[in-house]
Amino acid sequence: METKYVPLYRKYRPQTFHDLIGQENIVHALSNAIELNRIAHAYLLCGPRGTGKTSSARILAKSLNCKEGPTLTPCGKCPACLDIMNSIPVDVIEIDAASNRSVEDTQAILEKIQYVPVNGRYKIYIIDEVHMLSNHAFNALLKTLEEPPENVIFILATTEPHKVLETIISRCQRFDFRRITTDDIVKRLEYISGEEKINISKEALYAIAKNSQGGMRDALALLDQISVLGVNKQIDTNDINEILGKISYDTLFEITDCIILSDCSKSIPLIDKIYSKGNEPVQILSNLTQYFRDLMIVKNCTDKELIFSLTQINEVNYEKTKSQADKFTLSEIIQIIDKLAYYTTQIKDTTNKYLWLELCIIDLTNYKNLPSAQNLLKRIEDLEQKIKNGNFETKLQTGPIKTVQPNIDQQKPKEPTVEEIKEEPIKQPENIKQDTDNSDMNNLWVSILQSIDSPPNRAFYSNLARPVEISEEKIVIAFNKEMFVKQAKEGNKKTALVEAVCKYMNITNPNIQIITSDSIDLSKKVATVQTPVNKDLQEEITVQKQEEEEYHNFVEAKKEEESKPQYTNIDSSSQAAMVKELFDGKYIE
Repeated sequence: METKYVPLYRKYRPQTFHDLIGQENIVHALSNAIELNRIAHAYLLCGPRGTGKTSSARILAKSLNCKEGPTLTPCGKCPACLDIMNSIPVDVIEIDAASNRSVEDTQAILEKIQYVPVNGRYKIYIIDEVHMLSNHAFNALLKTLEEPPENVIFILATTEPHKVLETIISRCQRFDFRRITTDDIVKRLEYISGEEKINISKEALYAIAKNSQGGMRDALALLDQISVLGVNKQIDTNDINEILGKISYDTLFEITDCIILSDCSKSIPLIDKIYSKGNEPVQILSNLTQYFRDLMIVKNCTDKELIFSLTQINEVNYEKTKSQADKFTLSEIIQIIDKLAYYTTQIKDTTNKYLWLELCIIDLTNYKNLPSAQNLLKRIEDLEQKIKNGNFETKLQTGPIKTVQPNIDQQKPKEPTVEEIKEEPIKQPENIKQDTDNSDMNNLWVSILQSIDSPPNRAFYSNLARPVEISEEKIVIAFNKEMFVKQAKEGNKKTALVEAVCKYMNITNPNIQIITSDSIDLSKKVATVQTPVNKDLQEEITVQKQEEEEYHNFVEAKKEEESKPQYTNIDSSSQAAMVKELFDGKYIE
């Protein structure tokens, strides 16, 4: 009978602390605890996936329950060891918190805690992905976790310790697993490849280790997947990239050359060829971003061994990558990575992903036309130096002048302030013809208006008043309506005019007469003198005119009402009272 195939990550799972890779500090701590017989009642194992959390929990359980134990080298043959290796829940119960996360599931565990172990010394509960438990389940576990029975041990494992309640963490001994280094993964893969007779190059093993993100389980799963290709030939890096759907180094090198040479005509067909092979636009940009990140490390690092461990670059393609990195400045590489990140975000949020991929490549091939930070800083320094030395050279523009259509919404005219209104000269309209006397009088009137400090008062006189006579003995001004005359003779408007006349004509007690235009013929007098006012003042004048017009209409309506015949109220009979009530208390004669 044929035996069932066991995946490599299960077949080569660590069975003792000696087999645990990359977690020397945790192995040392747990080993000393076993040797000194200082076993805690609860452990919390945290760290990324595939770093050995569950394996460490099983090894600890075997070391404690082995018939030879507690020992650092469990025999693997006794009933307790065999139960753990075969995942038979007798004394060591493994629970998946993702599928048993309710408070009822926790209560079912607590009900069985009171029973003594069958084959071993301890009853051990391994709760994987413990952060998936609900808050009620955590709270139900609190008391028992703090003071469990003497022969009960809890081992909690999680990839997200920040989601575990602080009250749970405080009751456990916490151990943080770190990502396994690339060299440690490669050493383990070399050993397993030799045991399984897998024909694979060392560069391919490094490619597997770098793509496993520090997880041994991911590395073994990828090695298991790629092992079927090593029957007739040696497995190389290109095979790894094909399996992972990654772009090969040569292709990325060629795309980068197109960016350096600003060769857009060659880069577009190259991108289309990559896209046709099934690579998604986001994946293409992700690979290109990783390549430029490697260029940045090569440009800033001189230690080859460190470069090989941090990047996807190996000894074969190091020189080519170094020569390519020297053609960029550091700021240019950072700019390109920033653009790749921007277009990656845009591609994720759009339906036409290939269009944005083409836009990205076109933009990158024109990166030399973009203003770099160094060039801008140099221009600023040159300008500062010219300002300091007072050396300005004006370069006249030759050729056609480019005109830009202004944006009306963005270029609104700035409204004048009160100070600007006070200092702005009042100009006489040029389309009005006047005789010499009127012109002199008009100039005097304009000068007096300029001496009025209050913009609203100045606008009142300049828009509504007409100068009739201006001299040191007498000043006569006229308004079209009596209501304006009344306003000019009272309050701050009169005071403003008197002060302006005294200020400009240098007299102490001016004789100012304010009349209506009905009493004098102004057909040959001066025309209206206008002064610029801002928007707020114009609105104030408009509101004032509307109020005066409404008052005038009210007075006219009152006069019309008073001129109508009056009705007499009578009270003669019940019928008359009814008619009176019908017509609102009035009889119609």
